[in-house]
Amino acid sequence: MKKNKNGLSSTGERLSRREALALLRAGAIVTLAKSSHLAASESAPSKGVPRDLHFLSLQELALQLQSRALSPVDVTRHLLDRIAQIDGYLKSYATLMPEQALADARTAERDIRAGKYRGPLHGVPIGIKDLCYTKGIRTMGGTAVRKDFAPSFDATVVSKLRDAGAIVLGKLNLSEGAAAGYNPTFDVPLNPWNPDRWPGMSSSGSGVAVAAGLCFAAIGTDTGGSIRNPSSANGVVGLKPTYGRVSRYGVLEMAGSLDHVGPMARRVGDAALMFDVIAGRDTKDPTSLPDPAQGAFQQLQGSVRDMRIGIDRDYALKGIDPGQAAAIELALRVLRDRGAQIVPVKMPDVSHVADIWLPICAHEMAKAHAATFPARSGEYGPYLREFLEDGRQVTADQLETAHWARKALTKDLDALLDSVLAGRSSVQHPVYGAAARRGGAVQDRVRLRDRHGVA
Repeated sequence: MKKNKNGLSSTGERLSRREALALLRAGAIVTLAKSSHLAASESAPSKGVPRDLHFLSLQELALQLQSRALSPVDVTRHLLDRIAQIDGYLKSYATLMPEQALADARTAERDIRAGKYRGPLHGVPIGIKDLCYTKGIRTMGGTAVRKDFAPSFDATVVSKLRDAGAIVLGKLNLSEGAAAGYNPTFDVPLNPWNPDRWPGMSSSGSGVAVAAGLCFAAIGTDTGGSIRNPSSANGVVGLKPTYGRVSRYGVLEMAGSLDHVGPMARRVGDAALMFDVIAGRDTKDPTSLPDPAQGAFQQLQGSVRDMRIGIDRDYALKGIDPGQAAAIELALRVLRDRGAQIVPVKMPDVSHVADIWLPICAHEMAKAHAATFPARSGEYGPYLREFLEDGRQVTADQLETAHWARKALTKDLDALLDSVLAGRSSVQHPVYGAAARRGGAVQDRVRLRDRHGVA
């Protein structure tokens, strides 16, 4: 397979239905979505633009933009036309930025023609979860209390993407405050494969837009599954990076010690290209890791020979859809045939993970919303209002207990990772009804579990 000087393949991989797995709630781990064909109709192509342009991989598009076979302006117009045609139904975007997107596309086109190509994201239309600050553009975070908030600067992750030449099409819908329920005044994104199926947690707009060909990649955030779950539910690739690997500066906080920012795309390589741009030290974020990030895309070009991959088959494969289990086993066989070592491991007990996560998350989220809650509680949706009320009641003893349990579980998982664990588990996606819109119900010893799902 030929590659250009940027390491991009000159032929694209076919769309795979393998999906990212995993949810934090021990034993309630998310599944791969079954998919058939997108319910939405195809948009008409612009003149000289392939009909299925919107489903090119980011790598394929980058090659065509670099070679000037495609124009950033034409590509951006094609995506905006497609959004106009089908997103009224799918509701993935909270705010579109067509004028700014086209202006940026014209700049990208001029730069590329002048030989000032910045790299694989130059001229590529993407979407940003509406939790990330965008200068002069409203950043609502799925909340009514921030419906008129327009930041004076870009989040670091947005700045890095703009510096790489990416075209921001708009801000993507999410659940209220990135928790599990939606504000009743906001649109709820629909799964493009089946509108009766769950679209995922808070990065649902990002997952839907990527899957439906309404952007070539997107930014999501993950506090308890909200990159992984929408990626799984919508059949795309999502990466929850190591904490501190991607800056959180300029990203509305859900729970500071749990929040992560990461990429979502239709191919593993595409997600790696996005990650390589957004990862790295940021002095504006005190939790940012000091060591430089290694190039993820370059690492994908290497061999898996002698790589050790751990799996606990009881944890990863029992109780899930048989087709999903078979797909995981097939992937393991492919990796083994290419020289990887598949190592049996045993997961520690994670049955208490909700008892750890929920009090910490609720407490930190209540602090993050102290300026508007409870003073403006009437503007909050019922799910988040209850979650914040309970977060304000978490006691110091309960919080200390949760933090000690978190440290103990982290120690157990670190020990397991020393033997290299790569397995994860999943369950069949629920039908997306009224209960799912409220975020579901989880039990917790500090009253949180009676009302609140894991985000």
